[in-house]
Amino acid sequence: MGKKSDTLKRNPILKDKEKIALFIDADNAPAAKIDIILSELARYGVVNILKAYGNWKSPCIKPWEDVLHEYAIQQFDLTKGKNASDIALVIDAMDILYTKDVDTICLVSSDCDFTPLVTRALADGKFVIGFGERKAPMAFVNSCSKFLFLDDIETDEKPRQKRKPSIKSDTKLMNMLRQAIEASEDNNGWANLSSIGSHISNHASFDQRNYGFKKVSDLFASIDLFEMKQTNGSVTWVRNKKRVKQSETA
Repeated sequence: MGKKSDTLKRNPILKDKEKIALFIDADNAPAAKIDIILSELARYGVVNILKAYGNWKSPCIKPWEDVLHEYAIQQFDLTKGKNASDIALVIDAMDILYTKDVDTICLVSSDCDFTPLVTRALADGKFVIGFGERKAPMAFVNSCSKFLFLDDIETDEKPRQKRKPSIKSDTKLMNMLRQAIEASEDNNGWANLSSIGSHISNHASFDQRNYGFKKVSDLFASIDLFEMKQTNGSVTWVRNKKRVKQSETA
């Protein structure tokens, strides 16, 4: 888990001139979400390199052909055969890691596992953003500094609301939220929401929009395991109800 900490201490969102290289696995990514992808990346910096890879003779990726020129995306189809596009993408990404001055690597794919590439980019101090659909391999999803599920976001950028029971029953998510609170809490169990967010970002490819919420505060407010309060009108605090009860009975 510590492999991400040094990279994430320099949060790209705080720098408006971060250089981003965007690699698209067109065979396994929805062209209809390109606006969302570019809009999200604009929060981090400037996309200097845009490349898309795929079998352009396949009718399945015809939608990508329709947007390539509009967004000035370079098109690559160097070889034929199984996984040829993936191999070409990895080779180009590694070449750029060594020859170009980029701060952030973005990978758009829903199928193939680019985990080794992500791990290598992180080792080089890059911030890695992934985009894909729910079918994307979890090893790939979890290895990214941040990953956003495109099928959970409508083209008008309004997230789909998930059923709350499915969120509360997500043991991994609940444990992550509890641990983030515990790492930042004061003597009364209250943790600053900003500190919670920073702690989570250092340990997982978490994004609240993947759970149907625009803000982290909305996610916490939807779960009755936590209580919230505000101070000074805008500072939000969260604490774990169960942990507070345990300390009171101890």
